[in-house]
Amino acid sequence: MQIRISPSVLNCDMGRFREELQSIDNADRVHVDVMDNHFVPNLSWGLPIVEAAKQSTEVPIEAHLMIENPDRWARSFADAGCEMVTFHSEAAGAPIRLARELRGAGAKVGLAFKPASAIEPYLDFLDEFDMFLIMTVEPGFGGQKFLPQVLSKTRKLRQLVDQSGIELDIQVDGGINRETVVTAAEAGVNNFVAGSSVFTCADHRGEVDILRRLAQEHS
Repeated sequence: MQIRISPSVLNCDMGRFREELQSIDNADRVHVDVMDNHFVPNLSWGLPIVEAAKQSTEVPIEAHLMIENPDRWARSFADAGCEMVTFHSEAAGAPIRLARELRGAGAKVGLAFKPASAIEPYLDFLDEFDMFLIMTVEPGFGGQKFLPQVLSKTRKLRQLVDQSGIELDIQVDGGINRETVVTAAEAGVNNFVAGSSVFTCADHRGEVDILRRLAQEHS
């Protein structure tokens, strides 16, 4: 089980975007949150930021689409070179078909769930995805408090994944810091989105290393 740390650029200094990306060149992926102010109550960026990130770092990009109608828009992020494209179960009209389309375009596929959303309808389709993202805050804004109740889902997922032999990353997003990364790792998580905890530190690269080490020690 590979531990992955994916800093979220939602929390970086956009006026120093290239420098901020270069300061996390030891990350496993760069996490780009795409929000449309409809699916979630916030508006961020779209393809231009993905394209700018591709030009600024060699770290692979993952796009987290917090948008309505990902069936229409997700393919463009795969075509733009995102290694991973994650869309929300609550927003997709045909999630299995979309997952297959994205894989056909050369991207890995993540399926995301809000904290209160059920994962059970998708447990028979684990092999259609490369990652399940369980939100540990309500999506839309950075800097929120971690919701430990959500980890019952990651424990269940880890048990199923280990029993099946399927390769599936289990990712959490929201409120990840030195304390909660340990809690989540002990609950079967191997992939961590960290925003504020990385970009508010003086040493971004060092914080990525610390989070990875803590997760490895407790996984």
